Amino acid sequence: YFNQVVGRFDRSYGPGRSWQAFGHLLLRMLPAIDVADLGSGEGLLAELLARRCRTVIAVDNSEKMVQFGAKKARLNGLTNLEFRQGDLQNPPIEAASVDLVILSQALHHAEDPSKALLAAAKILRPGGRVMILDLVKHRFVQARELYGDRWLGFAESDLHRWLEAAHFSGIEITKVAREEQEPCLETLLAVGNK
Repeated sequence: YFNQVVGRFDRSYGPGRSWQAFGHLLLRMLPAIDVADLGSGEGLLAELLARRCRTVIAVDNSEKMVQFGAKKARLNGLTNLEFRQGDLQNPPIEAASVDLVILSQALHHAEDPSKALLAAAKILRPGGRVMILDLVKHRFVQARELYGDRWLGFAESDLHRWLEAAHFSGIEITKVAREEQEPCLETLLAVGNK
């Protein structure tokens, strides 16, 4: 069997939803910290984090997303997960109150991504970290209409410049995924320390 599926095994089948389980495995490595998930949407990532972290504040500008996420968190008994309606550029979170800020496929929805990163720096405690998962700059203009994207991804140099301007250090930016089918969008991971 394995000789026949080599090169496509990881993409085609994961017994017992292995990739989802792998996410839980990685979460075990997290210490009990306070996290802000900015642009959280329905809160899939926030829910996973809340199972391990001390507190998670999920912020989204959509009232319906916030209501849906909050209801789901209550149904799942996640009392340490709070949903708040707000903007990436001015999240309703106290200054210097979280250890980690995550923007997962959210920054390309910000009116001004550089201001969103300044806001992330403001709510981080000293020694905190920002982690960004977003699209590499692309030409799939239909994303504006299909997904409400304001930005068609980002050049690594732009993200690096904005993170530096927000006084982050130890900046690392890496391409971490690429779709195999059109439009072949790529995802990057950007990390910075306060």
